Amino acid sequence: MESNIVEQAHAYRNRLFPGFDSPFSVTDPEFQERFDAFAFGEVPASDNLDDKTRLMAILAALVGCRGIEAFQAMAKGAFNVGVTPVEVKEIVYQAVPYLGLGCALPFLHATNELLEHRLVSLPLEGQATTTMATRAEAGAKKKAELFGADAVGTVASGYADAARIDGWVESHCFGDCYTRTGLDDAQREMVAFCFLVAQGGHDEQLTGHARASMRLGNDAGFLVSVLAQCVPYIGYPLVLDALRCVECAAAALEKADA
Repeated sequence: MESNIVEQAHAYRNRLFPGFDSPFSVTDPEFQERFDAFAFGEVPASDNLDDKTRLMAILAALVGCRGIEAFQAMAKGAFNVGVTPVEVKEIVYQAVPYLGLGCALPFLHATNELLEHRLVSLPLEGQATTTMATRAEAGAKKKAELFGADAVGTVASGYADAARIDGWVESHCFGDCYTRTGLDDAQREMVAFCFLVAQGGHDEQLTGHARASMRLGNDAGFLVSVLAQCVPYIGYPLVLDALRCVECAAAALEKADA
């Protein structure tokens, strides 16, 4: 069994990074052996996620935890299994409303450098479907589709002076970002889920996004598989906390449907 895992890890790692040998194989061989067996053997063998979904979840988690060097490495693997330049760019763009430019900027620079190295012409084809005049209305509509009509304009409820933030959530996060092509709604909710998991400390929002994700077809089993992919890159405590949020979200949906 252990030899099979090692063989699977070696084959999967070579699929992601053909012809590449990590320098840690020389400086830290015991660490590299066990990490590879876990991250590229045990973890992917534990579910039936396709490679693109797995790598997109990992990239989102790495942005969420500010893991820029690991992101640069895994993005190369993501391109090798079919994740497109547009999809990687959309993950990074979506990080801005969730994590802020302070976090997202290094990842935007890193993505551009990776694409230029691959001789991809920039800028990529535009994905925007709204204008400055239509973004607010479109964002409110998109938010209602994902979270329900009662969710529109309620982020900062109770604080009259903060109403502008509710408006920005709708016009910026949903109107500017979620209305873009390049990723579908289910993919965007998975990406947002991974951002929140990797940050930690956002249980209420994480539970809400888990519910929205489940409504889009990303059921609890899928979200647990996504969390499993995150373990090697963000560790157990954040993932264990997120598992409880998934459980709460599933219970709430079950109760609502009863």
